[in-house]
Amino acid sequence: MSDLDLNLLPALDALLQEQSVTAAARRLGLSTSAMSRTLSRLRAAVGDPILVPAGRGMVATPHALAIAEEVRFLQEAVKTVLSPPATVNIRDARRDFTIRANEAFVLLYAARLSAAVANTAPGIRLRFAPRSDKDVQSLREAAIDLDIGVLPSESGELRCQTLFEDRYVGIARVGHPIFEADPITVASYVAWGHVVFSPHPDFFGPIDRALAGIGHARDVRLIVPSFPAVIAVAAASDLIGSVPRSYCKSGAVTEIDTFELPVTVSGFGVVQAWHPRMDADPVHRWLRALIFESFRSMD
Repeated sequence: MSDLDLNLLPALDALLQEQSVTAAARRLGLSTSAMSRTLSRLRAAVGDPILVPAGRGMVATPHALAIAEEVRFLQEAVKTVLSPPATVNIRDARRDFTIRANEAFVLLYAARLSAAVANTAPGIRLRFAPRSDKDVQSLREAAIDLDIGVLPSESGELRCQTLFEDRYVGIARVGHPIFEADPITVASYVAWGHVVFSPHPDFFGPIDRALAGIGHARDVRLIVPSFPAVIAVAAASDLIGSVPRSYCKSGAVTEIDTFELPVTVSGFGVVQAWHPRMDADPVHRWLRALIFESFRSMD
């Protein structure tokens, strides 16, 4: 196999089709002498004359005739393998995509994204998987197709595209006494008990770091596993919460009011991340573009 020259395949196909060195050379854009040298190499490689003189022309040997159809098939197969992916008619595509995202993202955006997909590609289905971890290996192994959320600090070789910028805001039930202060100060903010989201026992997040920097700390009374749970608890109690601003766009938050945090906390980007192995996949590229444009239109 180390001596195999695939460049001989189209020459062999042309010679068998034309049964003429001159015509085969013209077909491949070569000189007659170059094609003659290629024929010599083919004869040595195949162990058969392939074409022999017959009067003023040439004729194929029995072995050459026997392999002609297979040579034509191999020639087309090689073209297929070494050509870019065929253009996909997205409306005819049939495929399932697994997207890892947290519960709040699913509640806010899954229905809209599903409708956008169905409108253009009814054969494509979306499956949302919980974002219980941010393991890059799931993307590497194609267990998931896209990961949507805040990009982990160790993102490895992943490709990422920012969908929108977000920031934290404070929330409390409508009519909560904290709104009597205008503006809400650090002192009034930390005076109340807080409900926070954390998937881990450690709930010391960016807001806590900002407060610690100015010598304050929140009185955390309750830790819940999702931002929608923070909203639900804050709406039904006197506990103060903090959630990304985007989560307050849902109609499900009519029982809470928002306020600007009294400390400076950096914003963050929500991205869609994928493995570079999917860069050139035409249907995957279409889905990424649709999701990106969907968020542009929301903004």
